[in-house]
Amino acid sequence: MTVLPRAFAWQRTDTTGGEFVTLDDRRGLRAKGVAFAADNALYVCRYELHTDEMWVSTRLELTVEGGGWRRALRMERAAGRWRVTTSEQGDLERALPTAPMPGIEEPDRLHSVLDVDLYNSPLTNTLPVRRLGLHRAPAGTKVEIEAAWVLLPSLAVLPCTQAYEVLGPGRVRYRSENFTADIQLTDDGYVADYPDLATLA
Repeated sequence: MTVLPRAFAWQRTDTTGGEFVTLDDRRGLRAKGVAFAADNALYVCRYELHTDEMWVSTRLELTVEGGGWRRALRMERAAGRWRVTTSEQGDLERALPTAPMPGIEEPDRLHSVLDVDLYNSPLTNTLPVRRLGLHRAPAGTKVEIEAAWVLLPSLAVLPCTQAYEVLGPGRVRYRSENFTADIQLTDDGYVADYPDLATLA
């Protein structure tokens, strides 16, 4: 088993929960993490995330489990197309009746997606920041991306338009539909503080 050289931990500020990740970001990103929360349903999520050297997402594997249920998702990008597979045990709908099915029925809807965005994960905000160099870009820089938004705990995958605007050194504004957040970044582009979500430990 490979030992990864860096580690980050975030504490949730909106609910009981947190995220811990070990990673190697010397040539793109390779990360292994675990997150738990008690918001929609009590769950723990374990994931492995890979990008290429340009920080384009290439693979995400994760499992989520709670009392009486377990779901798994694998997303892999090759030759410009995403392949998405899922598995399920137990009954999440009993704990969360509104939970959608895992995965996505039409993966071709993700054809323009270069970034994955794991629900309420501070780590995945770093993907477009590093890919586009926003942590070093001048104030006023604006970009719009298409991300694959992976919902927790259901593991449903949705295409999602997101916008980032550089506000100044170490600060970006994130927008998606009617949601806006001004995020503080570390010098190397990781989330230091995400208001009403999480703070770096």
